[in-house]
Amino acid sequence: MRDSMFWFWHLMAAIVILIVLSIHFGVMHLEGILQMFGIMSAGDVRSYAEVLVRAKTVAYLVIYLLLMWFALYHGFYGLRSIIVEMSDKMSKAGEIVVGWSIFLFGLGLAIYGSYVIIAGFVLANA
Repeated sequence: MRDSMFWFWHLMAAIVILIVLSIHFGVMHLEGILQMFGIMSAGDVRSYAEVLVRAKTVAYLVIYLLLMWFALYHGFYGLRSIIVEMSDKMSKAGEIVVGWSIFLFGLGLAIYGSYVIIAGFVLANA
């Protein structure tokens, strides 16, 4: 039951990543297509002024945080599943060690990444 819950969230994370990456690609890389639908482009999305405008908005803060959290969960749960499945003779204790190691590493990356994203938002609004 527990594994099926983690697998369910693995699939849900993939759906969220697909939605958030679609928004990202639409805004950042497909300005010609957006203009065809009457949506104005943001100009040069790589310019400092445009990056600063995005960094000031709560919507982008939420999008970046969601993308990072769900991508980390999806990637590291997938990595854990591959390691456990590839190791036919891994004991239950070994699975626990692998699971906790990956969890702690992913948690560390999530904390650091969240700090960087939030600090960028705070500095842009200072």
